[in-house]
Amino acid sequence: MLAGLLLLAAACQPASREPEATQALFVPPPPPTATPTPAGTPSEPKQQATQACQDNLSFVSDVTIPDGSEVEANSTMDKRWEVENSGGCNWDEHYRLRLISGDSLGAEEEQMLFPARSGTRLILRIVFQAPVEPGTYRSAWQAYNPDGQAFGDPVFIDFVVP
Repeated sequence: MLAGLLLLAAACQPASREPEATQALFVPPPPPTATPTPAGTPSEPKQQATQACQDNLSFVSDVTIPDGSEVEANSTMDKRWEVENSGGCNWDEHYRLRLISGDSLGAEEEQMLFPARSGTRLILRIVFQAPVEPGTYRSAWQAYNPDGQAFGDPVFIDFVVP
């Protein structure tokens, strides 16, 4: 019985010998999602999770006060344009419409651009005051994104005070 215990004790002890030079060590394969890249070859950049959208505004039509209209001196003008959010970004409260040339005609020089989802049409509206002096007038406006970058077609009011 003592001989059996000695054999059992010897069998449980770890082997202390080195592996032979010809014996290959086990190397696990790479995970299935990894693709090995040969040395010296740049790896492909990872695709961005989200790509930046592009802002755009397309003019569709003048809804009120067609270009060249005659308006009474010092009258209030309710100008409306139909436009489309033709870009990939949804407009929120941080988008603006700003005066880019001409007189503001009594309107604030920066207006909130109506929030709109990409691909939708909407009506932009600004209330202007016609000058007292006769003449031809034009006020041009441009959309701006939250980063302050202008985009899309400008919209304008173009009229004559006789």
